[in-house]
Amino acid sequence: MDLQAQQGLMDTYRAPWRTRGAAAWFVSLLLFAFYISLYFAGELNLTFLDDLASKIGLRNRWFIYGLTYSVWMVGGAIRYLRQHGNSRYHQVRIAVNVAIQVVLGFAIPFVMEPEFYFSYFWPLSYDKLFPHSLSGLPVYLAAYTALGSLVAAPLLAVFFGKRWYCSWVCGCGALANTFGDPWRHLTSKSTASWRFEKISIHTTMFFCFAMTAIVALYQLNIGHGTPFDDVYHYTKESYKFIVGAVLSGVIGTAVYPLLGPRIWCRNFCPMAALLGASQKLGRFRIRVKPDMCISCGNCSAYCEMGIDVRSYAQSNQSFTRSACVGCGMCAHVCPRGVLRLENDWPLSEDKGLQGLQTVDY
Repeated sequence: MDLQAQQGLMDTYRAPWRTRGAAAWFVSLLLFAFYISLYFAGELNLTFLDDLASKIGLRNRWFIYGLTYSVWMVGGAIRYLRQHGNSRYHQVRIAVNVAIQVVLGFAIPFVMEPEFYFSYFWPLSYDKLFPHSLSGLPVYLAAYTALGSLVAAPLLAVFFGKRWYCSWVCGCGALANTFGDPWRHLTSKSTASWRFEKISIHTTMFFCFAMTAIVALYQLNIGHGTPFDDVYHYTKESYKFIVGAVLSGVIGTAVYPLLGPRIWCRNFCPMAALLGASQKLGRFRIRVKPDMCISCGNCSAYCEMGIDVRSYAQSNQSFTRSACVGCGMCAHVCPRGVLRLENDWPLSEDKGLQGLQTVDY
């Protein structure tokens, strides 16, 4: 079966390390230990990662992380393409994903001074639009950061869906696409998880917006010497700890073997929420061919974002969901070719069936 491109569900649920068995818990604990050592080295007085970085010629422990991240991605990409490499879409997508991480997420920052990550935008990289951050950059990088975050990213999501970033560019999504792929079926598809997702991801997004505004005002010398000092420090440090470290790093990745690879992307990423809003008004949708679904459930089982795709296919309903990252796996594992990823303007009929806001062009 390992030589087949579409293995179905048998191998997925037969392997203990992919079904929350003891091996999965062991891998998860190792990931927890690594990320805690990475993010809280100062608080825990852990220096071994920084010591290792200096010994092998890297600037600090974050470049150890970048190197490890790249290795995990390359290994995961090889496995992924062995499983699903008969799809041209997946071949190109994973190749671009890995190349961007290795080049833009590791190699170029390693040789730049100061280091700059071209593949990350605000609000995912939450400090990118801080006045102090922008003022410390050359004009061309400051312009790239501002225009990329506020104009290019949401506009591209209107035309191509959030998949252009979440499944092709983003480092968080890249790790989930590759290293996290063996556990994609563990993502909950329950209604309760969907309700939690809608609350949690938009709460994080608005928290990021508020934090950015407060930091911007303070760094522009507004409110100094007033109680606003405490608001500024508390808000900035709270976001850095809760979202920047715990949710995106420690929990977001360490729970791959237990809860699936997109816990951060689905429930907490502010950029995913922002791009998802643009996607619902844009061209992207998953087209359902009517009266062809046999209810096998492969599409829902393999959806890493917890979307019950089968329910839409059974209802002959093409759809646009803000959570969808356009990985294309639902279409890939469908035995009858019922599903298709499309970019097309006339979306009113499809979206009207779901009571979604539509824009006629």
